[in-house]
This record gives sequence, C-alpha cells and structure tokens, in this order.
Amino acid sequence: TMKFAPSQLHWLLVFLLPFFAVSQTVPRQTGSQTSSSRIQLRLTGVGSRPNEGRVEVLHEGKWGTICDDDFSIHAAGVVCRELGFGGAVAWSHSAKYGQGDGPIWLDNVQCAGTESSVAECASNGWGVSDCKHTEDVGVLCSEQRLPNFNSIRSPTNLVVEGGIRIEDVRIKPLLARTKVKIPVTEGVVEVKHDGKWKQICDVNWTMNNTRVVCGMLGFPGEVPHNRKIYSKICTIHKKNPATRLSLFANKRSFWVHKIRCLGNEPHLSSCQAQLSAAKKKPHCKNGMHAVVSCVSGPEFSEDGTDGNRKVFRDEESLVRLKAGAQRGEGRVEVLKAGKWGTVCDYDWNMVSASVVCRELGYGTAREAVVGSLLGQGVGPIHMSEVQCSGFENSITECHFQDAGQSLCSHFQDAAVRCNIPQMGYHQKIRLAGGRTPNEGRVEVLMEVNGVEKWGAVCSDNWGLNEAMVVCRQLRFGFANHAIKETWYWAGNPVANQFVLSGSRCSGTELSIQQCPHHSVVHCPRGGKRFAAGVSCTENSPDLVLNAGLVQETAYLEDRPLDMLYCAHEENCLSKSANDMRWPEGHRRLLRFSTLIHNAGRADFRPRNGRHTWIWHQCHRHYHSIEVFTHYDLLTLNGSKVAEGHKASFCLEDTNCPAAGLHRRYGCANFGEQGITMGCYDTYRHDIDCQWIDITDVPPGEYVFQVIVNPDQEMAESDFTNNAMRCRCKYDGHRIWMFGCHTADAYSTEIEELFEHQRRLLNNQI
Repeated sequence: TMKFAPSQLHWLLVFLLPFFAVSQTVPRQTGSQTSSSRIQLRLTGVGSRPNEGRVEVLHEGKWGTICDDDFSIHAAGVVCRELGFGGAVAWSHSAKYGQGDGPIWLDNVQCAGTESSVAECASNGWGVSDCKHTEDVGVLCSEQRLPNFNSIRSPTNLVVEGGIRIEDVRIKPLLARTKVKIPVTEGVVEVKHDGKWKQICDVNWTMNNTRVVCGMLGFPGEVPHNRKIYSKICTIHKKNPATRLSLFANKRSFWVHKIRCLGNEPHLSSCQAQLSAAKKKPHCKNGMHAVVSCVSGPEFSEDGTDGNRKVFRDEESLVRLKAGAQRGEGRVEVLKAGKWGTVCDYDWNMVSASVVCRELGYGTAREAVVGSLLGQGVGPIHMSEVQCSGFENSITECHFQDAGQSLCSHFQDAAVRCNIPQMGYHQKIRLAGGRTPNEGRVEVLMEVNGVEKWGAVCSDNWGLNEAMVVCRQLRFGFANHAIKETWYWAGNPVANQFVLSGSRCSGTELSIQQCPHHSVVHCPRGGKRFAAGVSCTENSPDLVLNAGLVQETAYLEDRPLDMLYCAHEENCLSKSANDMRWPEGHRRLLRFSTLIHNAGRADFRPRNGRHTWIWHQCHRHYHSIEVFTHYDLLTLNGSKVAEGHKASFCLEDTNCPAAGLHRRYGCANFGEQGITMGCYDTYRHDIDCQWIDITDVPPGEYVFQVIVNPDQEMAESDFTNNAMRCRCKYDGHRIWMFGCHTADAYSTEIEELFEHQRRLLNNQI
C-alpha cells in the first residue's frame, strides 16, 4: 500500500483535481448543450491579418479566448468557416498572437470538422478551464472567402422583457385620409405581436427612440413631430379618458413602455424595452401614443428634399453602392484622392453599415454583408477595420485603418443592404404566365380615364433598362432578359388591353410607371403577341476591363496587306482599305491587349443559342455575338476619327485566379462560350482584329476608348464600368498612352485633370 505524507497528498490532490472536475463534476458538453448559445467570433492580436489571429469568442456579452488544449486543425477549420473563410491553413498554440484578456470561454475543444459553429464542438463547457492566457489559441485561415457566407443581419423581431417577441414595426398616420401620402413619414408607432398591431406608450420616449424607429422604416433622419396636430387629436378625446389611449388600438391591445435607445442602434432589438405591468387592462399612466416624424431620403421624395426643404447631398458624394440587385444595397465604395475604391470587411458591422445607409438617404442597415457577396470591386481598397459610433454623417468620418496595412483583397469587399421606405410600388405590377414566379408577361396598374385598371405593356422600345426597373419594382433583383414577344405566356383576360406604351427608362426609376412614356397608349404592332415580358434573377455577371493592361501593351504596327485578307473580310479595317491595290502596301494598326474580368455573381453567357452562331471560314471559328466590343479613337471634343470592333469569336475562360474556381468555357471543338464568374478572358494584342486601323488618322491628341458589351444585349449588374478610356498623343510615328481607367473609376474633378496631364505630356515630348 502506497502512503503519502500530508504535504505530498496535498500536491497530489491539486494535480488530480482538474481531471476529476472534467470527468466527474462537469461532464463534457456537446453541441446539443451549447448550440443554443448565440456567439460571435473574431481574429485579433499581434501581427494579425483579416484571415489570422487570436481566436476570441463573444459569449454573454463578453469577449474571451479559447485554450489550446486538445485544439486541432479540424477545430481551426470550423472557426475559419464560421468566420466566412474557405478553411484553415494552420493553427497556433501558446498565444502566438499575444495574450488576450477577459474570460477563457472554452477549453479542451474537440471538433469533428463538420460542425457549423465552434459552440457545437465538445468542450468542458462555457467558462470551465484550467488554462491561462499564455495558452490562447490562434488560427490561420485561407484567404478565399466562402461565396455564400452569411452576412450580419438585423434581427427580424424584438424580444422585450418576459420573452415576448415583437414581429414588426410601422407608423400609422395621425389623421385618417382618403389618400395617404406615400411614404408615411409621421404617425403613431405600432408593433405587431401574435399577428396583431398594438401601440407603444410615449412615457420616457426620446428622440433617440424615434431615430431608431425611423431608421428601421427606411428613413435617414428624424424631426420632432407636429405637436399642433397631435394636441388637436388629444383635445378631441380629452372628454372621454376611457378611450383616450385607444384612439387607434383595440381593447385587447398591450403597451410596450420604457423603451430606451442610445440612437445608434440599427434595430429596436438592441434597445432596452419592457412590457406594461398591467395584464388585463393595458394602461399608460400620464401618457399617450408614441408618435414619430421621420425624414425621407431624396430618392423617395418628390423634389429630392426632406420635409424641412433640406437637400441631403448638394455635391458629389464620397460614398456609393455598386452592383446591388435591389434598391439600397450594393458593394460599398468610397472616393479618396479622386479614385473610387472599396472597403475591407474586417470588423465590418451593423453600426458602420448603418452610417453608410443613412449617408446615402436610406434607413439603418438590414445587413452588413462581407466576403464580396455582392461582387468584387476593382482598383484600390481604401479602408479597413472601420469603427463608427453610429452618429457620423459619413463613413469617411469613422475611425479606420489603411487597407494596405491589413493585406486585404477584393475577396473581402464589404457591402450593405439598407432599410428603405415602403412605397407600395410592388403592388402595382405583376407577372403573368411565366414558368416561375420571376418571369412572365408584365402587367401594370395604370389610371385610364380616371379609373385604375390592370393591363399589358407594349414591347416597342422595350429593353434591358425597362426590364431592370420592372424586376427591381417586383423585388426580384436584376433583369436577365427583356422579352418583346410573349404570345406563349397566357395572361389574365382582364389585362389583355395595353395600358402603357413607349416606356423609356434610365434604369434608376423606382417603378415602370415613373419612366417617360406615351401620354396616349400607342402600340404600332398591336396584338397581345407583342406584350412586354421579363425574366429576373438574383445574381448577374459584371464585366470589367483591365485598363492598366491596355496602357502597358499599346503599340503601333505597320502590317502588310497580304497578312490582312481575313481581317478585311470581317470588316476590321477602315473603309479606305477597299481602295488600295491589294496585296501591295500596308495598314498602320494601333494594337493592344484587353483583359475582361467577370467580377459579378453569375456567369456571362452569349444571349443567342449555339444554333444561331455564325461560322467564319477564314478564321475558322464561330461568332456568338455580332459585336462584342467597340474600339474607338476620338478627338478631345468627342468626334470619332477611327474605330474597330471585336466580334466575340471566342468567349472563354483564359484564367481563373481564385482558389476553387475552374475553367468552364472553352471554344475548342464548338465548345460552350462564356466567362465564369471570377474568371477572365484575355484578347492578346497579336490576335486578328485586336486593333484600331489608324492609317488615315493625322497626328494629334486623342481619347482612346474601349466599350465591352456596347449595346447592352447581355444583362449585367453594372454597365457603368464597361467602358475604359485613355488619353493618347500620336506624332505620326509613335503613340503615347496615359491615364487609362474604367469610366467609373475617378471623380469628375480627376476627369477634368486630364487636360493638365496633356499639357505635361506636351512638355516632355
């Protein structure tokens, strides 16, 4: 029998106690016990980048760390995927990224690697640990973001004291009118519970509360409500105190009171709230209905001002949203030093996203989107680790780090989805006869001879701009096709008559009814066969030209005519080539390479099916699109002096740089043509017709322009970046190209600086 001295026994118990604590006193917890805990993760610490750092967990409102005991690459993979990365490259022990502070939330974490959250892995339980911060674990994740990584969302309901869920919020007009002005900006605050609308007591109600409610409803600002009208309503009902608080409510309505917001919350769920203590007879002692008055953004007001005649933006904005499928959403881009650039999603959150939304005239953020979920930008990345208080007028006023220091990539471009006012436009349009809910013949509700009636839209002049407005009005996203013949889609018999014709939209209107159209319906072709239709999609491609490559590869070549027979046959030379004595002589060609990147969220495909492609014997390839790009040389005042065109003889994936992407389209053996999202197609400078014939162009200063998908025959999420421009000088022997950029890359002021650059170039040549 082994014996121990008292001191030895003491140290033996100290050594064994943690093992007994884990195996007997505290059973190991698994996902079934911890999955109910809502957690957040982040990577931070010394030398950390967006995809690496010390792992920290937010639990019970406190940030803490994870101990490295039993941690594995499987657990690191779970952490990385939960953060939106493709997987784990490695993990580190012994506080490689520095020691954290606060609680050590998890210890002895063991993951199979299939869990959706580290909270589902086996562990000692929350806060049960024998570790020190010298054992804090870190991870290194892959740079590739998950394509469908869940964004940070506003909760869809509000949980008040007692666990009661409020399902929705609205404001009801103070005065009942036959025709309510849309959007409703002032009224009584109502909340929905169990499918019924109820009201809020205004005791302790503040303008901070009003600001949060207005933001949720899509309004960027708030003002004190009209107390004269409110007092008048109160006076009418003052004689009957029993009904004083039920002006808009039913007898079983309950009151939420003691709501306390700071004013920077994106949703009421982040505010403190309580239910009325009274259960049988809801009361609001010494109070009335909570009333708010909101400020509408310029897009949703008739004159671009708010109720106080204040213009939101009277100069070029420093922030914009790009490539969003719906109104008020898109990739966040900021203007810095005259160049538009993106925002890295590291530490991107709802508060910063709400600052962006309010700045652009919307309400608070509905989602803070990360991982370039709404498409990748091009050019610089201006901001990273953005931290806002929520009260800034612009995201440029928030604290942030230079993105160059955090090694961000466009796989981490931040985006937002903002709350917008309920305008009711989606109730005045519908699709009929389609195979799916997002396609069909367009039917609209229009006023005809003083009476509103449903009818079809004439397809004359019907194009992608009009289709885009329709799809967004229907909340179906982007337009995929604008269809001019819909005889095969049977519509509602009462809607066979045309009620709208001649629509010409810019693509930014809130409804098809807002687009310029005929005052008197006129459809030359007539007949229901020519009713307009659409096909909508949530994701769309986006072609972007690499301007830098054009500038780097441009040069002149004097090419003999005997090498240009095929090009001449395909009209790739100027008209004066017809008058030359073939094969004697040569043509002077401005040659260059182009790289067309699909930065969107869907593959780019030719509109026409393979059965319509045209075979060209000379070059021995098929043309799937008649004209794919325009190459133009313009004078400084915009007159065209030379042009070229590139038929899409071969749309294919030249390269797919992102990890996990593979080439899907190739032209060999009559293959499928297209550009996979994330991939690009390169047209080298030595390919036939990859030029502009400048044989007849005199020396001078010009603008060189390339436009891809010039007729907008194929749908894209953004057409503003399809053009690329350069300034160039031609002296009759040599050509200088400078300042090449996509059309939406610079501010208007920088565009004007090209004149200054031209003068500098003249001094150097």
